[in-house]
Amino acid sequence: MASRSGVPRTTFDNVDELEKIKDNAPNLRLLLRIFADDDTALVSLGNKFGAPLDTTKALLLKAKDLGLVVDGVSFHVDTGSGASNADTFVTAVQNAKHVFQQGKQLGFDMHVLDVGGGFQDSNFEPMALSLQRAIEKEFPPSTQVMAEPGRYYARSFYTAACKVVARRKQIGQDKLSQSDMLYLNDGIYGCFMNAVAENEIYRPILFKQETTSSTEREAGEHRYSVWGPTCDGLDCIAKEATMGCEVKVGDWVKFENMGGKSAIHFRINVT
Repeated sequence: MASRSGVPRTTFDNVDELEKIKDNAPNLRLLLRIFADDDTALVSLGNKFGAPLDTTKALLLKAKDLGLVVDGVSFHVDTGSGASNADTFVTAVQNAKHVFQQGKQLGFDMHVLDVGGGFQDSNFEPMALSLQRAIEKEFPPSTQVMAEPGRYYARSFYTAACKVVARRKQIGQDKLSQSDMLYLNDGIYGCFMNAVAENEIYRPILFKQETTSSTEREAGEHRYSVWGPTCDGLDCIAKEATMGCEVKVGDWVKFENMGGKSAIHFRINVT
């Protein structure tokens, strides 16, 4: 389907993928995705994708035997998932250079380096700087460098609006120490999965009040824990959130900066 739609290139990291490409889209140009992982990341992609370095030569040989064209290397250090070690980029680039050399020895015109994505505004500058320096050191200027900064661009694009479908006010002896509870019409099994996956801290903002309620709304700050609509006790969006006034059933709250991996994805050529 991708090939028929005009997509020119794809990645691979195992023999089965190569054989599938040979059978279905032998004209696709390929990038060998290598293992690159930051053990500080809250979500690891390296344990699911990426060829270890001791397999790359065999994979390139297999591609050559099948008559497929390998243009270069890709990797993905998931900095958007809480990674903080910029040196991981340096290692990934050095490993990519090693695979470029292997490919060129086998006759491939290795000229494309895809550095992946996951960037976001909280860590873009230090990660990008380390990446830039590593590429300039290890690769010639003629190398076509691509990046996939989908989250970096998409994060601020999206605001989620949720309705308060239920509320629980604390009335027991611990009512002064425990927050009241709000239940929304979306939760961690929808737009808020990063509350669990990446320890994302969500801050609800009241923006539309229910106007049909006959009871008076209390002014002043109110503390709430915020929950999704399921019966699952893990379905907690925010353990504590401070609102500027009392929140009632039927009110609407919004969450800013909700764009991410599932929202939109960009690939750009940075050369």
